[in-house]
Amino acid sequence: MNPADSENGLSGRALWTVFAALMLGMFLAALDQTIVSTALPTIVGDLGGLDHLSWVVTSYLLAATVSTPIYGKLGDMYGRKPVFMAAILIFLAGSMLAGLSQSMDQLIGFRALQGVGAGGLMVGAQAIIADIVPPRDRGRYMGLIGSVFAVASVAGPLLGGFLVDSLSWRWVFYVNMPIGAVAVAIVALRLHLPKFRSPHRIDFLGAALLTGGVGSLVLLTTWGGNEYAWASATIIGLAITGVVLLALFVLQERRAAEPLVPLSLFRSSVFNVANAMGFTIGMAMFGAIVFIPLFLQLVYGASPTSSGLRLLPLMAGLLVAAVFSGRAISRIGRYKMFPIAGTATLVVGMYLLSRLGVGTAPWLASVYMLIVGVGIGLVMQVLVLVVQNDARPDEIGVATSTATFFRSVGGSFGVAIFGAIFASRLAAEIRQLPAGAAKHLAGGVHLTPEQAKQLPAQLHNEFLHAFANSLHGVFLWGMLMAIVPFGLAWLLKEVPLRTTLAKPVELSTEEAAAGATGAEALVAPAAR
Repeated sequence: MNPADSENGLSGRALWTVFAALMLGMFLAALDQTIVSTALPTIVGDLGGLDHLSWVVTSYLLAATVSTPIYGKLGDMYGRKPVFMAAILIFLAGSMLAGLSQSMDQLIGFRALQGVGAGGLMVGAQAIIADIVPPRDRGRYMGLIGSVFAVASVAGPLLGGFLVDSLSWRWVFYVNMPIGAVAVAIVALRLHLPKFRSPHRIDFLGAALLTGGVGSLVLLTTWGGNEYAWASATIIGLAITGVVLLALFVLQERRAAEPLVPLSLFRSSVFNVANAMGFTIGMAMFGAIVFIPLFLQLVYGASPTSSGLRLLPLMAGLLVAAVFSGRAISRIGRYKMFPIAGTATLVVGMYLLSRLGVGTAPWLASVYMLIVGVGIGLVMQVLVLVVQNDARPDEIGVATSTATFFRSVGGSFGVAIFGAIFASRLAAEIRQLPAGAAKHLAGGVHLTPEQAKQLPAQLHNEFLHAFANSLHGVFLWGMLMAIVPFGLAWLLKEVPLRTTLAKPVELSTEEAAAGATGAEALVAPAAR
């Protein structure tokens, strides 16, 4: 039994019951990042809107990204439990409405609503763990959270394919309802945290500037080279708008009495390095891995369900590495070696994925995916633990949400940037095919696996080679991106993990207005 268990009235079965509910919340949020990937061709066939296909994924990631800092602040203000429950309910409402969608525009809008809830699920689960488990013991719990994220991220395409094949693409969203209901019930009845209401305010202007700035840059990377030329007025305008809004956001945070993201957090080198690593790993992970199911379906002719099953090696590697690293950190109290080993492994895995081709044996592709999974599992959740251990008690919520925010922004940019790289490379490859092939390949990057199978035999083979060659560039860019966090991992300072819980101090309205932080005396992170 951990000391934290008794200190917070949670021990044994009660602790693990609550932890199971938190993992269910994380499972839902992570699952819906990937579950639609194998269902997208079917959704397009039913609803149309092929030109807006990428927004089914991007709208979710973008909404989850921009909502995370707000949830961190709300949790610090009103307590983790009510905010976490509200996030679950928002997510479930978005899921139900997405399943009822009658057009692609409706689906994109309701996916964004799902994303708003998902931002709170990811932040809330990790912040609640920070409230009930001290950093030294938190490693194994964060390892399990990381394993849940891993299972959901990789099982998403598998479950999505199964539901599409067996029921309907709408069940990709309906499946969230019973899981979410269980999580709500457990959190409502079994999670008991200290009740407090801190006198804080939400920086709504900062939230609007951040949303506009990040949204503009994601649109830039999504549309650039696809919808509009890179030198077009639209793309240049988005770039200027994004930079200006983010600059105004920084100015707003400097003058706001209650900043959405306290700039004091960035005085810590540990915080800066960990978040830079999270951003670049998010780009490499989400940006490249999203193409693996498409490769499996097109090149190997796998069904949606089979393509999900073929991702099991990636899931197994991530699961084992996350649990192993979490337990090891709790045992030895040190963490720096794991991000170094994880990012190095990820670089190797991305390079190996770039070697995938039409003639690659399926077992060899599985080995490559296993290596990528191990790399991600060794590093991803360790970064959240590092940030929480470094933060002041009254800033754990916003520090956790900021770490999740940077990873999500990286994922959003990665999906958009690597999608643009893939589309441009595939278009160039198709232009090199015989002139008569153009009329059959008008869909280009949007050509579905079923449409590809209908191509004449010779043209089908040429298209698969063009497709595989286009993916080489995506995974090579993923490898280059993974080199950045590998270099940063060596700069990550090893701060001793606390063995006790840091209790936030409730401030009076006058103290809060004056910027007093009574909790500062409790913890003074060594690296700050």
